[in-house]
Amino acid sequence: MSNTVEIKRRGRPPKQVESYGDTKTALIRAGLVTMTEKGFSASGLDEILRSVGVPKGSFYHYFQSKEDFGSTLIETYGKSFSVKLDKFLLDETHSPLERFSYLIENLRKYMIKHDFQRGCLIGNLGQEMGALPTVFRQQLIDVFEEWQKKTSVCFKEAQQKNEISADVDCVEFARFFWIGWEGAILRAKLERNAGALDNFTELFLKTLIK
Repeated sequence: MSNTVEIKRRGRPPKQVESYGDTKTALIRAGLVTMTEKGFSASGLDEILRSVGVPKGSFYHYFQSKEDFGSTLIETYGKSFSVKLDKFLLDETHSPLERFSYLIENLRKYMIKHDFQRGCLIGNLGQEMGALPTVFRQQLIDVFEEWQKKTSVCFKEAQQKNEISADVDCVEFARFFWIGWEGAILRAKLERNAGALDNFTELFLKTLIK
């Protein structure tokens, strides 16, 4: 879901920091890749540092701890994904429901591109919240609420254009979508196919439009 940079596979030399622009950016990008696959608890700093050839001393120059690093990743991912939402949901060359459908298709293609190994960082961390620093909780809630707000605005515009019923509670449907979509991502990662994504999308749209 986020436009992150690929990490070289085992057996190949790590990428040089210069290819990312600077050390902090390299660490953030590598952290996003690793944690969208494994989550926070299962992602080791040593693994992330090796992937970009950065010594541990450099890491602590930019981040006080793994917790500080995780907090930065949540903020970075949340902002990056909000930009993606705006790109699709504010595209006035298409109707509101078309924009929403194109967004879903883009997210689906992302999962397929990465062989269903990467999910959503925010969803990943939400699932393991019981084992994470408590400071992450409000950060994650705030990100989801921002995404829901952008989605509800799109649904309200669809209502105004008579694409969906005036009886639809756009705020609640936006919340329902993100709850269900994150669950579908989890199932898609488990099964390594798009079946759960497609099933949820079909039922959600039927419920939204009826």
